[in-house]
Amino acid sequence: GPPPAPPNTSSNRRLQQTQAQVEEVVDIMRVNVDKVLERDQKLSELDDRADALQAGASQFESCAAKLKNKYWWKNCKNRFLILVIIYLLYLYLLY
Repeated sequence: GPPPAPPNTSSNRRLQQTQAQVEEVVDIMRVNVDKVLERDQKLSELDDRADALQAGASQFESCAAKLKNKYWWKNCKNRFLILVIIYLLYLYLLY
């Protein structure tokens, strides 16, 4: 029989080049997907840390307000006691 037709080397080369390009694009896309997933995880962690920080800030604000009120009343009490002592001294010295 007749000899087999020689393979078309230029079309084979083009096919191999195209396959190599496709593999390169697939590899790039895999890397990009991995980066997106990693970024999403980091954003999620950052969001959790921001929530914890917000909760801590709210608790700090509440405690600071209570402490301010406590010392305001303590200061008022001390001033009142000083005024009472001064008044009693005045009465004692007057009579």
